[in-house]
Amino acid sequence: MMDQGYTRFRILRFIVLAIGAVILLRLFSMQILSDEYDAKATKNIVRVETEYPMRGEVLDRRGEYLVKSRVCYDVVVVHRELPKSGFDTMRLATILDITPERLERQLKKARQSPRAAILVVGYLSQENKLLLDEGDFKGFHTRFRTAREYPRKIGGNLLGYVSEVTERQVERWDYYEMGDYIGTNGVESAYETMLRGEKGISYRIYDSHGAVQGSYNDGADDILPVKGAQLTSTIDARLQEFAEELMEGKVGAVVAIEPSTGEILVMVSSPSYNPDLMVGRQRSINYSNIMLHDQRQPQFNRAVKAKYPPGSTFKLVQGLIGLQEGVLRSSDRYPCSMGFSYGSRKMACHAHSSPLDLRDAVAHSCNAYFCYVFRDMITNSKYGSVKEGVRVWNDYVYSFGFGRQLGTDFYGEGAGYVPTPEYYDKGYNGKWNWGTVINCAIGQGDLGCTPLQMANLAAIVANRGYYYIPHIIKHIEGRDSIDRKFYERQYTMVDSIHFVPIVEGMWRGVNVAGTSGKARLESWDVCGKTGTAQNPNGADHSTFLSFAPKNNPKIAISVYVEHGGFGASIALPIASLIEELYLTDTIRRPEMVEQVRNYTPNYSRNYDKKQREYDEKRKKASQKK
Repeated sequence: MMDQGYTRFRILRFIVLAIGAVILLRLFSMQILSDEYDAKATKNIVRVETEYPMRGEVLDRRGEYLVKSRVCYDVVVVHRELPKSGFDTMRLATILDITPERLERQLKKARQSPRAAILVVGYLSQENKLLLDEGDFKGFHTRFRTAREYPRKIGGNLLGYVSEVTERQVERWDYYEMGDYIGTNGVESAYETMLRGEKGISYRIYDSHGAVQGSYNDGADDILPVKGAQLTSTIDARLQEFAEELMEGKVGAVVAIEPSTGEILVMVSSPSYNPDLMVGRQRSINYSNIMLHDQRQPQFNRAVKAKYPPGSTFKLVQGLIGLQEGVLRSSDRYPCSMGFSYGSRKMACHAHSSPLDLRDAVAHSCNAYFCYVFRDMITNSKYGSVKEGVRVWNDYVYSFGFGRQLGTDFYGEGAGYVPTPEYYDKGYNGKWNWGTVINCAIGQGDLGCTPLQMANLAAIVANRGYYYIPHIIKHIEGRDSIDRKFYERQYTMVDSIHFVPIVEGMWRGVNVAGTSGKARLESWDVCGKTGTAQNPNGADHSTFLSFAPKNNPKIAISVYVEHGGFGASIALPIASLIEELYLTDTIRRPEMVEQVRNYTPNYSRNYDKKQREYDEKRKKASQKK
């Protein structure tokens, strides 16, 4: 019996020792050999945080800031880290510059996702961040951000703005997470990947109360954010500001280009808006007021998107095509009896001497002359039919950059529209002739051109047959050059020799006799072409196309004013004043400046009625506040 009891004791002791050994081995493995639980413990005290970079600035061509970045912060709350004893909500709301009701709403959202960092408020200043830090509000954290500011308050449509990303954008691009910001419209959008920089990562140690204890591993594992690139634009800030002042109260666009480079000096879409209104906590309210309710659509960039009939400025293209195709010689003279008659219809024209050669037809903007040229071109027997003649005409027009995107670096560029034989076949069931399309001769009918394309036409004529793709950025920090395509000449289908009489006609129209006489600048050999585009919805549109000086031109410009009447009435003075400031660095015609500022276009009654209703609503809402 004793032997049996002893045996049992030995077996029990062996089992206990074996179990103990297993436990010791497991503890050794867990604590010494494995880092699994060490990692789990680390996760409880180390938080991975995104470090946001400073967004790149945008300068004008002379180094003046168009867009700057200032430091601000987002404030987020993690509900599980909030003290159980509560906190002073009134004091916190005061520091964050929000109402207690807003704070409570955000805390309610945080309760639904207790582990997530929920945004409480954005655009907190550095001064208020210090107050928040001093207040020691557990569970509330700040994230470094930058906000945009605009020293000259210009270029709303040109520059664009920064807004919070949408769910769709987060799904589309891996870089972004909800709560991030992204460039919207203009330069901000077109150059987003360069302006945004690169995010960094930091590992912070927190205690059980949510207070920062320091950097994990002394910051050795942190990745520093990379600041966004600084962009130097082609824009002349002073010229842009002056052009916006001249266009105030008008609807239309101004685009000015340096012909020798394709650099855009001015891009104005009117009406525009103060870009500062798209920054800060009131952005959504301002967006609604400015963008969604104004009948004149300040959010729509007319300079690159609007499809306007070019009017008489397009006669330059018709003359050049006629010369290249051999249906016109510059010495050819055509009669004009107050217009061009075809069948029982007549294309009216204003009074001037008759007949005229090509140079004087350009100077005096004769409708009849270019109707003859266009008719002779598309009915030429070598094409076999009018349809094929229009197709050849299409090819020429496309080579001038119309009916297609130019390939600029600007966001949202439109293509305009050039009617094709297929378009007319569909509209007229295949039954049409040269008389159907004759209004294209003077830039009317179904032609639609953007102000950017019209300014590019001015640059083409200035260069006698070629252009550089218009662009808005001339230098990117950290790069030797911009896209090579912006340095390459783009040639039209018209030989340079044929531009000589067209340029001469534009020069005569300003400096000898013609429709553009008010654009004359002493010693600068300005060349110009007026345009009056017919408008079935009200007063005609006013447009003017110009470059200066005649030889070695420094600026090419197009101005388009909706419902502005004759080209010489308002588009010409605006373009001429911009040329004067750019070429002479001063304004010597203050009376013309006043004329432009006091000019009120004759908008359609329905257009004015809608705008008056909107203005009245805003006035009443303001009075209630």
